[in-house]
Amino acid sequence: MNAQSTAALVAAVEMRHGPRDSFDLPAATARRAPHRRRLGIAAPDPLGWLLGPALLVLVWTVGSMSGLIDARVLPAPWATVSTAADLLHQGRLQANLLISAWRAAQGLFFGVTTGVAVALIAGLSLCGGYVFDGLVQVKRAIPTLALIPLVILWFGIGETMKVTVIAISVFIPIYLNTHTALRGIETRYVELAETLGLSRWAFIRQVVLPGALPGFLLGLRFAVMAAWLALVVVEQLNATSGIGYMINLARTYAQSDVIVVGLVVYALLGLSSDLAIRTLESRALTWRRTFAK
Repeated sequence: MNAQSTAALVAAVEMRHGPRDSFDLPAATARRAPHRRRLGIAAPDPLGWLLGPALLVLVWTVGSMSGLIDARVLPAPWATVSTAADLLHQGRLQANLLISAWRAAQGLFFGVTTGVAVALIAGLSLCGGYVFDGLVQVKRAIPTLALIPLVILWFGIGETMKVTVIAISVFIPIYLNTHTALRGIETRYVELAETLGLSRWAFIRQVVLPGALPGFLLGLRFAVMAAWLALVVVEQLNATSGIGYMINLARTYAQSDVIVVGLVVYALLGLSSDLAIRTLESRALTWRRTFAK
């Protein structure tokens, strides 16, 4: 599209909706709603993400009631709920849940802190990028699970090892998404900062960091899921507490209902944490206009 065509398009938009400077975003969104419906673009329902899990529970329930799902293979939902109630009454579920959540929180904190720090160094400095980016790409090619034997040799089989594995799992998505967002700042913003005479610190604080925020939040969503996945693995390694330990113990005694309760707890932790990050993202990035709004 050439310059004349672009100018004609902008003029047509301004004739229809008014000048861009005086564009009323809520009113414009309301005017665009019928057009979006014709295009098949509907406003998302805040609870729409529950549809998939609800269908899964429905299939599970119908299969258990009809006998298609053997109770010895997969306990019925009502049996799982009853087992969960018993574990809560005994205090086992909440005690192990708190320990698992504390492990995941520690690993998430150290992984996010380190990932952001290294991403800032590598993203804002060419020298830092030369030093760290290659190392991170090498680590990215090595599965975190493959490092567990080495981490055990370094830190033993205790809590330090578990938190370290979780932190390593969290570090990679935080670094990759934050670093990519930092290096993806558009050149026009750099030129604008030079025109306005902004200092380097002002440019980083007012342009670079806000511009990298979407990438960081996306990385945080992946990092939270990575933390829970790593937690599932490390709690199978000589753990004496936690949801993973409870599942491992139930496997020894063939208590499939307890195993399912533990898996449901893991699923609920993942869904709730992802929902919390998405809520934070929608509030922190209100200036972005996407199909999700």
